[in-house]
Amino acid sequence: MTMDAENRVEIQPLTHMEAFETLAGSRISMVLTDPALPDNPIVYVNRAFERVTGYNAQMAIGRNCRFLQGEGTDPDDVKRLREAIETQTECTVDLVNYRADGEPFTNRLMMAPIFFEDGSLRYFLGIQKPLAEVEDVLSPNAVRHAMREVQHRVKNHLSMIISLTRMYGRGAGAAQDQFQQLSRRIESLQVLYQELSNPERRRNMDTVSLGAYFSRLAAATQSLDGRPGLTVNVDVEDAEAESEAAIHMGMIVSEILTNALQHAFIGRETGRVDLRVQTLPGQSLRVTVADDGVGMPEGVTWPVSSSVGSSVIAGLIRQLNGTLDVKTGATGTVVTLDLSGVTLTA
Repeated sequence: MTMDAENRVEIQPLTHMEAFETLAGSRISMVLTDPALPDNPIVYVNRAFERVTGYNAQMAIGRNCRFLQGEGTDPDDVKRLREAIETQTECTVDLVNYRADGEPFTNRLMMAPIFFEDGSLRYFLGIQKPLAEVEDVLSPNAVRHAMREVQHRVKNHLSMIISLTRMYGRGAGAAQDQFQQLSRRIESLQVLYQELSNPERRRNMDTVSLGAYFSRLAAATQSLDGRPGLTVNVDVEDAEAESEAAIHMGMIVSEILTNALQHAFIGRETGRVDLRVQTLPGQSLRVTVADDGVGMPEGVTWPVSSSVGSSVIAGLIRQLNGTLDVKTGATGTVVTLDLSGVTLTA
């Protein structure tokens, strides 16, 4: 496509000073900060900034922009801004700010770095837009905050279901094993849900970080089945697995950890359980749970093939194309789970 030169209007371009003066008087709130100075202070605000915030230039210049924040400002929003400043990248965020009279307002802040010709950082430019009530309700921040509240409620409801399942299971007689397996599955789903809803995640919802997932799972299992003096250490290589496979692995690992915490330290006040997960060549995974407990009594094997729980675990291991090896002695028990049916991503 070519431009018709005959239709182009001959104009006198604005000088940099004229353009700056025009922007300074615009209704768009603008602020410049200087990262070369301590605490990245404000060095310029235009008249629209004064109208929006109620702070005149003399009150704002020399201060960090955080003086506009207050108790209603979401720390996650502040963190996003801080990360953008550290990485010298553009960022748009809706956050609660406070005017000079204390009135809160939702401020859509578009921030961008300004560089010298040699590529070094000179300023940060902030363009602010106070959101109307309708815009505030529909803003990404409002949606994210609503989702956070839903996630909090789901987490609490799952915790309540786990507690009720365990409580009824203790008086279920012959059905106690089934109740325990049900609580294991809900617990594994709860931990997986927490990891998938983690705001720090940067990947898609089809995979889960094994390191974060197993760390959460170990902490949850220890809080339910552990006691003071018992420690659980987690060492997991950085990898991600499909969510469905993670659920199955979580149930298996939860069962192994629970068995160790409940039976490995009988007569002992202290003990240690190590959970290690490592990737092997060919998309394989090795999970090792080792304790320094008393070991299994002579003639006792685990898992017990006649129990419902062991049957469920055996079925899950088969689904993941896995093998289970248990070695026990006076220095403790080592359970090794090798899985070849797990798709991993770095």
